[in-house]
Amino acid sequence: MAGRGRARGRARAQPPPAVQPGPASLPRPTSSSSASSSSVPAVGRSAARGGASAAEAVTHQLQRVALQAGDASSSGANGGSNGNGNGNGVQPIGRGSIRGGKYTDPTSLFTRPASVADAKQGKSGQIVKIQTNFFKLTARENWSLLKYHVDFNPEEDRTFMRKILLRNHTTNFGGAHLFDGTTIFSIVPLCPEGQQLELFSTRQSDNANIRITIKKVGTCEPGDFQNFQVFNIIMRECMRSLKLQEIRRNHYDPGAKIEIREYSLELWPGYVTSIGQYENDVLLNAEINFKVLRMDTAYQLFRQIAERGRDFKTEFQEKIVGCVVLTKYNNKTYKITDVDFHQSPESRFPKKTKDGTVQISYLEYYQQVYNVRIQDRGQPLLVSKSSARQIRSGQAEFVNLIPELCVMTGLTDEMRSNYQLMREQAKHTSIAPSDRIKRLLSFGERLLRSEETKTTLRRWGMNLAPQLVEVNGRILPSENILMANNVSYGSGPEVDWTKNLRNNQMLVSVELKSWLLVYPVRLENQAKDLFRLLQQVGSSLRFNFPNPTRIVLQNDTAGAYMSEIDKGINQHNPQLVLTLVPNNRSDRYSAIKKKCIVEKPVPSQVVLSKSVMAKGNMSIATKIAIQINCKIGGAPWSVAVPVQGLMVVGFDVCHDPRDKRRSYGAMVATLDRAFSKYYSCVKHHSAGEELSSNFGQSIRGAVENFYQLNNELPRKIVIYRDGVGDGNLKYVHEHEVGDIQNSLKDLYAKANAEPKIAFIIVTKRINIRLFANERNPSPGTVVDDVITNPFRYDFFLVSQSVRQGTVSPTHYNVIHDNSELQPEHIQRLTYKLTHMYFNWSGTVRVPAPCQYAHKLAFLTAQSIGVEHSSHLKNFLYFL
Repeated sequence: MAGRGRARGRARAQPPPAVQPGPASLPRPTSSSSASSSSVPAVGRSAARGGASAAEAVTHQLQRVALQAGDASSSGANGGSNGNGNGNGVQPIGRGSIRGGKYTDPTSLFTRPASVADAKQGKSGQIVKIQTNFFKLTARENWSLLKYHVDFNPEEDRTFMRKILLRNHTTNFGGAHLFDGTTIFSIVPLCPEGQQLELFSTRQSDNANIRITIKKVGTCEPGDFQNFQVFNIIMRECMRSLKLQEIRRNHYDPGAKIEIREYSLELWPGYVTSIGQYENDVLLNAEINFKVLRMDTAYQLFRQIAERGRDFKTEFQEKIVGCVVLTKYNNKTYKITDVDFHQSPESRFPKKTKDGTVQISYLEYYQQVYNVRIQDRGQPLLVSKSSARQIRSGQAEFVNLIPELCVMTGLTDEMRSNYQLMREQAKHTSIAPSDRIKRLLSFGERLLRSEETKTTLRRWGMNLAPQLVEVNGRILPSENILMANNVSYGSGPEVDWTKNLRNNQMLVSVELKSWLLVYPVRLENQAKDLFRLLQQVGSSLRFNFPNPTRIVLQNDTAGAYMSEIDKGINQHNPQLVLTLVPNNRSDRYSAIKKKCIVEKPVPSQVVLSKSVMAKGNMSIATKIAIQINCKIGGAPWSVAVPVQGLMVVGFDVCHDPRDKRRSYGAMVATLDRAFSKYYSCVKHHSAGEELSSNFGQSIRGAVENFYQLNNELPRKIVIYRDGVGDGNLKYVHEHEVGDIQNSLKDLYAKANAEPKIAFIIVTKRINIRLFANERNPSPGTVVDDVITNPFRYDFFLVSQSVRQGTVSPTHYNVIHDNSELQPEHIQRLTYKLTHMYFNWSGTVRVPAPCQYAHKLAFLTAQSIGVEHSSHLKNFLYFL
């Protein structure tokens, strides 16, 4: 709450704006003693940024890329035939990329090692034709983008004012151009080579005569990252010509909204688009998207809380802060950062007019500008803190909003737990592959049919291909599931081996000798049924459940469970504590887990009573039995991995929902060839980022445990790192990879060896979709060319089979590799590991150690809040 108080203080000290075009720049109400200097809101959107220094950085990056990649600049970048038929005078932008010596973003990371400089594609598997959600972007021959640096004298720092001063002259430039406040990007020369252009404009605020000097600083060659920034701005202009509403850089069609009245929801269909450099071409990625809007407003939430009384101000702040709202009068979204109960719609703020500055209330402002009448004059104001980019473009640091005019967006946790609601929403948002392809082609046709779009593209000398990009993919061989007694069976075309699992002995079964069954007295019958079910399924799995020590509670409070579990563990020293609970109250669950993970370390299982009574309870009981075996050291199945001395590591980070500044990085590592033994640890860090400075020490602990079990160090370590965005790749490569190498250096030096490590970034949230004959690709489908990054060692893998909607591939980016594993070995290993998540008798989206790490990090962040006891480090207690 202190932070919010500081925010309010800063807001009241903000100077009034010089122009008041709309609520996006409404200041927080200021007192008469506030500073008198002015801040001006945005007039236009910022284009690509850069200047001479960026060109130098790009050149430096190209030189480094050429050295690392073996200088492939002679492979057709400078004209000539390359086998793709350019006789029509139209060429793909950026053809060749790294193979043609093209530029890349100087802030990005070149991770393609010398071992795969020529080819990063695998070889094994059945070749299959794959459609993607990409369109090829082409340009006229000899297309280039000229860069001109713009200086203002006297100096003018405000981006929006620079654009205003230059705007009067741009009609004389001719051709297409963009100005980002520092640099003009143009496809036609603005002044003779070697000369500069001088222009003059009058600044209306003080009638100052401003000299504008324009000087050419370079050319963006095909493949230059600044080209892509400009291309994406051009695409946004094309999207606006389709009458789509831009919300946070995505575009939606309010006219095609879908109403789900039963749950007071609206779905706005739309598109997510981005243009980038891929292997040989510049491609436009387009994905179908939906914006979920609730029909209730922030004011309705405020009234509901206020009517309950008590400390309604604190409760409303807790509920609304962090939410994203949409103001329908201008279709803009804002993230709420505070609530100002000292202000109301009757509060006044300074608004500049032609005749000077006047004081106006929010009531008057919205009536005059939007013809909107505010009903409740006493409601508080919501506050949204502008981003640094918005402030630079002229928007006020804090934006005040009226709750009555703010529609809530997104789903609450209660909504997500409503099965009927989510099923109804999925009817509209879960799109089959054939329908998705039709919509994508329709989108492309709509773009090319629009006269405004065609004019925009023609002005820039560009064109968009009407068909989707096709690539050659490969379906990796299916895997056999290995059980006890040399029993094995195929995973099947849908990679689901549940039926076979029920009738075979698990690979490693640990004898369960002593366990506690804890339940309240009112669940006596359900407890008996649960024990009967476990004995029944345990018989077919060859995993016996002896009679438990029963602990019957008189009530179901968290305190009762903790007290009796504590006594039971002290008296019986069980291998497992199984608790039966009447509902999923989070406080009780957290109390049980803290007791069994931190205070009295012993594997535990929490079972909801409704699961025992549910239809299909035999399947549920089977999963519980498998989980229990895994938690006490067993393993239900495995797959064959021929690599000797391999250790696989998964790592992920989750944030504490109660304190966003706290995060927990969890690591889970395999210790044996069958992936039946594991080591885990979790570390707290307070950066609030998807990064961890403790990674190296965690890996060292895993390697030491591996040595204790196998009497040798791992020969190869493959690390799957989840939760890293492109912006953090360089940090991860320089800090985490280096930290791991330094942590292991002395261990391997004693063995006269060096660690062989492959470090792989795992990304699930991507907008890339793959199709095979208008259906979902088969599990095991790999795509490692055409739509991959030319400067990276990356591939896409579809590991799951889905029954509804379109499957999403997972992106794997190898940022460091001296493991001596070939591309197809890494791809096949990755696919094998998606079979090894013991909570599901089928494949998952990511390798099992990575999924385990996520499970551990999530449990710690959500329920525990501290690191687990070292006694549990070799158990999958978190399943």
